Amino acid sequence: MTAQLVVEKKKLENPPLQIYHLGDRVLRQPAKRVAKVDQTIRQLAYQMLQTMYSADGIGLAAPQVGVHKQIIVIDCEPEKPEYPPLILINPTIKRFGAALCDAQEGCLSIPNVYLDVKRPEEVEISYKDENGHPKTIKATGLLSRAIQHEMDHLNGVMFVDRVQNSLALTEELQKHGFSTQSVKPIERSW
Repeated sequence: MTAQLVVEKKKLENPPLQIYHLGDRVLRQPAKRVAKVDQTIRQLAYQMLQTMYSADGIGLAAPQVGVHKQIIVIDCEPEKPEYPPLILINPTIKRFGAALCDAQEGCLSIPNVYLDVKRPEEVEISYKDENGHPKTIKATGLLSRAIQHEMDHLNGVMFVDRVQNSLALTEELQKHGFSTQSVKPIERSW
């Protein structure tokens, strides 16, 4: 079976999964590797994509919907049906590029909060696709950033943990009703 998961890129009034928000403990638990890629995993990925499109996102990790499995869905071209989304199961970073860049990030688990985060410009990862086939991808730009952002979720890390401008972080979180107590600053890990 080599068919790709086909999901209509549209908003649903009632998305199948609930997205948890900053402050929910479920977001801080590390995800477990997927032992077997089967129909249950494909169904979860399908529902994650439906939920992501419904929330106007370009990436979603299973822990954000309360599932502690290493599954990520990404679509940097949500307006273009001809570009299929990426489904990454058990992703592992093989290599970071040397160049770092700052860019604004947001997160479906922290609605309306956008802040600058420094990350490697390029990343190479290995993963399994929705059919359990091993793959490798080199990504730059927005795709690289989205992959790194979603992979952080698999380790219980959120993008606000990487924000270096603490004043902007505090202002943005308070403005949108989030507690700075929910942030767990981390040192860079590349």
